[in-house]
Amino acid sequence: MKILWIKANKLLPLHSGGDLRSFHTARHLAGRNELCFFSYYDGPRDEHYARLLDQHFPGACAVSTGKLRSPTGRAADYFIKQADSAPYAVSRFQSARVQRMLKTLFTTGDFDVAVCDFLDAAVNLPSTTLPIALFQHNVESEIWRRHAETESNPLKRWVYGREFRKMLAYEQSAVRRFPLVIAVSDHDKQLMSAWADASRITVIPTGVDLSHYRMENSDRKPAPLVVFVGAMDWEPNVDAVEFFCRDIWPMVRAKVPEAKFRIVGRNPVRRVQQLADASIEVTGRVPSVIDHLRDAAVVVVPLRIGGGTRLKIYEAMAAGKAVVSTSVGAEGLDVHDGRDIVLADEVPAFADAVCRLLSDEEARKRLELAAPKLAASYDWSAVAARFESALQQLAQRTTANQDLVGQGTPGR
Repeated sequence: MKILWIKANKLLPLHSGGDLRSFHTARHLAGRNELCFFSYYDGPRDEHYARLLDQHFPGACAVSTGKLRSPTGRAADYFIKQADSAPYAVSRFQSARVQRMLKTLFTTGDFDVAVCDFLDAAVNLPSTTLPIALFQHNVESEIWRRHAETESNPLKRWVYGREFRKMLAYEQSAVRRFPLVIAVSDHDKQLMSAWADASRITVIPTGVDLSHYRMENSDRKPAPLVVFVGAMDWEPNVDAVEFFCRDIWPMVRAKVPEAKFRIVGRNPVRRVQQLADASIEVTGRVPSVIDHLRDAAVVVVPLRIGGGTRLKIYEAMAAGKAVVSTSVGAEGLDVHDGRDIVLADEVPAFADAVCRLLSDEEARKRLELAAPKLAASYDWSAVAARFESALQQLAQRTTANQDLVGQGTPGR
């Protein structure tokens, strides 16, 4: 197949879970098909990024929209765009230049199928007969709904509520528009099936790079270290560590006084930096999370906001680590409470689970043995093969429909 992959924002270097999912899926598809990666971004032309993208996807298009970032910051830009019907998370990526370039590619590129990577890229798609799959890493409106529910600041709660309503209307329309929607969990499919024909929504689970995260067996007893991994400039992660440090961590320390908590992730915002104290470490950007996972006795995912599926859980499981997560944190993953993970939504239950795994080596070992066995089923090569099959079926179905139209309807 000849595939056009369309992504708003830079893909590399890999920082977020969504970018990791996009990269590994597209990389495996490119190994078996002809894939053109079209990536566009604001700000000045970045030649380094263009070269880096071309190394992984030869012939890639790395396009600067020519739009300069607002000197007064994103908050001011948001209020400037208040009149837009589309949510700000989408409208800020709108670009007439990108629309013109995509229209040319659709007309001259002779592609079999295209992938709209994330909802925010949909705003620049022109009308076309080319079959396009919408790759829904999250149900975006669900994220905004949870933001509005959990935010205590009245102004922010109002903004989140407004963006939720805009996003819900936009997302519902987009899901109905595409002939194929690829969801990353059954939960996300169920949510979107209320808006569109469920037969057009295919679930392809998230994956993990097993070779990267697999660790050598060690008899070394880990220190009582609890680790959280995630981009620390993403609000769901910020909320998660604030919630953990404020409500759960004091209960853990009361039972395991020597325990330490390490927050591992790039660009920690001020709210995260202020959490650091004698028992809490904030690392900022690290060369690799592997060493931090190796040190951990327990990995926690105390998410209260989010959507899609959480790569951080499969990565920790592939590394053979005991994981404690909220239901939201593990939403959509093929995990089993008490067998390969511990799920806890109430504060006392979450704290008790962390304390038990820190103190009970046998209980921790059971999870450490079961977790990598589960993760082994989700290597990126297997996940990408399912993605490829879905695109092939879309292309074949579109060709068949066009042939029927071309034949016309017999007269009476």
